Amino acid sequence: MRMNDIQTTAKNVVASDAKLEITQSKSTIGATPTHRETVRSLGLKRVGHTVVRDADAVTVGMLNSVKHLVTVEEAK
Repeated sequence: MRMNDIQTTAKNVVASDAKLEITQSKSTIGATPTHRETVRSLGLKRVGHTVVRDADAVTVGMLNSVKHLVTVEEAK
């Protein structure tokens, strides 16, 4: 998978040197407590909130576990 055109909710994100723009697209109400904590650890506070993070192994692992709650794009 190429990091150039990342727009994903169902695909796996891979670790690289890129910056990722992560947006919370769904509410954590009804999600498991672990998923709620993961979204919060990513720095997301509410639906529509966006943060920019490095695409390191830790961040990618968190994103792949909550991929149904977030949208990921490569930061420009």
